[in-house]
Amino acid sequence: MYKVISCTLVVLLHVFITRSVQETTSPKYSHGDLNTSLLFMCDQCPPGTFVKHDCTADQKTECAVCPTHHYADGWNSNKECLFCSTVCKELQFVKQECNSTHNRLCECIEGRYLELEFCLPHTKCPPGFGVIQLGTPESDTVCETCSKGMFSNETSANAECQRHMDCNKLGVRVAYEGNSVHDAVCQENREGSTETCEIDVSLCEEALFRFSIDLPANWLTVIVQRLPGTIVKSEQIEWIKQNHDAQEQVFHLFKLWKNQNREHDSVKRLIQDVEVCEKGVAKHIRHLNMTAKHLTALMQSLPGKKIGEDDVESTLKMCDEPKQILKLLNLWRIKNGGNTIKGLELLKTKKLPTTLRRRVKKLVRFLNSVAMFTLYQKLLLEIIGYQSQPAKLACL
Repeated sequence: MYKVISCTLVVLLHVFITRSVQETTSPKYSHGDLNTSLLFMCDQCPPGTFVKHDCTADQKTECAVCPTHHYADGWNSNKECLFCSTVCKELQFVKQECNSTHNRLCECIEGRYLELEFCLPHTKCPPGFGVIQLGTPESDTVCETCSKGMFSNETSANAECQRHMDCNKLGVRVAYEGNSVHDAVCQENREGSTETCEIDVSLCEEALFRFSIDLPANWLTVIVQRLPGTIVKSEQIEWIKQNHDAQEQVFHLFKLWKNQNREHDSVKRLIQDVEVCEKGVAKHIRHLNMTAKHLTALMQSLPGKKIGEDDVESTLKMCDEPKQILKLLNLWRIKNGGNTIKGLELLKTKKLPTTLRRRVKKLVRFLNSVAMFTLYQKLLLEIIGYQSQPAKLACL
């Protein structure tokens, strides 16, 4: 008795498994035979084909391949394939051409996404907002307000909020607190200083240290080991690497080293040379008697992000001549993360007074002069200790 029951269960289980496999591999559809009035469960046709003849009592469903420009994207019981009807619109390209199993697939060009049949440009997050999700061909950019301690000073479809510069970690003080739209500004610690018109990097220091943009990025470690005095800490170097691109890293390393070694003989000599240079800079820009209108025109003539009238007005109140121009140029460099000397070379001088135009040109020539190159040589040959000509250093 138990053997009969066991055998029956085995047979039923086999039938169940067989049907499950068949249903999984080949979905069914019902077909009524008009001649016999019988109802058959026929196999559907796989993707890329259609039903040419329904199944009967004697034969299975007969499938045929979809003709050119037609497709079937799934198992089906259709008597014909669908026509490849999709046409790519303006600002779209064909991501996948029509084939037997797929309709033509279109996609918006880079920088745009599909919205109600139109390819719209990805939203650019304004200053104070950062990108938390990049736009795709199917979705727009997602922006979010920069949280405390973060900022974004540009309008961009791909820039995230960045952390404020940590002045304490760099061994300098905070000159201006950062907010959601601009970074913190750091400044050298100067004991007993009562100045209110200070600059974190002078034009002469920038002219001197700008040679570093031509050095390979892997020089950072080499230079650190060769600099005399207090060695820049590894965490400070790591911070520089994380917050500045390769061209800026050596430049910021020299600034930090100079600030930490102001009492070292090599640095003292370097500071003396820089002070001589700064007297030359002052000579080129003193006695210009610039008004707020003139200074605003100067700032608006520089490339990149502009320094507004409010900054010009506050600088006029804070600084005496000729520090007004130097302070505004310093603000421009900070805002643009750029090379002030290069910015002055690209200055559009049409709206500037003739005297100011001439002085700026002379100032640029002075900062690119042989004297500055000699100071550059002195830094490499005396302070760092290389005994080769600067032109040959790239080969070392």
